[in-house]
Amino acid sequence: MTKYTDQGKQDTRSGFGAGMTELGRTNPNVVTLCADLIGSLKIDTFIKENPERFFQVGIAEANMIGMSAGLTIGGKIPFATSFANFATGRVYDQIRQSVAYSGKNVKICASHAGVTLGEDGATHQILEDIGLMKMLPGMTVINPCDFNQTKAATIAIAAHEGPVYLRFGRPKVANFTPVDQKFEIGKALMLSKGTDVTILATGHLVWESLIAAERLEAQGISCEVINIHTIKPLDEEAILKSVKKTGCVVTAEEHNYLGGLGESVARTLAMQLPTPQEFVAVKDSFGESGTPDQLMEKYGLNNKAVEEAVLKVIKRK
Repeated sequence: MTKYTDQGKQDTRSGFGAGMTELGRTNPNVVTLCADLIGSLKIDTFIKENPERFFQVGIAEANMIGMSAGLTIGGKIPFATSFANFATGRVYDQIRQSVAYSGKNVKICASHAGVTLGEDGATHQILEDIGLMKMLPGMTVINPCDFNQTKAATIAIAAHEGPVYLRFGRPKVANFTPVDQKFEIGKALMLSKGTDVTILATGHLVWESLIAAERLEAQGISCEVINIHTIKPLDEEAILKSVKKTGCVVTAEEHNYLGGLGESVARTLAMQLPTPQEFVAVKDSFGESGTPDQLMEKYGLNNKAVEEAVLKVIKRK
């Protein structure tokens, strides 16, 4: 299998901040709104360099979404930023009516997603956001895997016409994708070719899947690892091509197994290519307080869980 090297652990929210800094220097129509979380979203440099293009709305997320929708009418490209829990669950009605239904060019950019938010606990962790967002007609949903890819995705969505939900995280994780990568919305990335099982991973679980695939290779199991950075639109062509070859699939995500990547893949396979599938995801529960590593272990969201799922699904072929 293809070997990947961790270039140095970095948090994906800092990748978003780096992307915003570049957009601030290259796209005069980009504006940013924040619900009192400037430091957490890493947008300090954008604000310092473009103070007239930043709006601090305070703890008023619903107002932030309404303002963002209005700004698009004047040709601006608003990036509305907050924690994932507050950027989706708290303001779902406003997103549905003012952004999705109206087809407004708003970019909802959400940090601290999943259980890796850690010690803040279940009230701040969200494991339903991908499901909430992907069900909205016309909403693009993106979940990049590391610092470099989050930066590339941030820049790419500014050029995309239409509402976008961009999801990223708090902890420092392996940074292994190319610095100069081209981010194509809706195009899955083949990371490692294999013949025995397809592993479709998103977000923090991509690196964990690569670790699992390397260990499985030592056991004589050839894993095809694909980075599904775009949940919607889903790259069904890439998924079906791989699964036709391998005959079984594991999906891996830091999200509830209800409503996430796994269910989107299951729908695709049920309609076009019924295939044994195992889910690495949270099994319909809320999170709790703990370190990111502790929570990933408890909820079965690490390379060990991916390895176990592969061994299980291969027996079902």
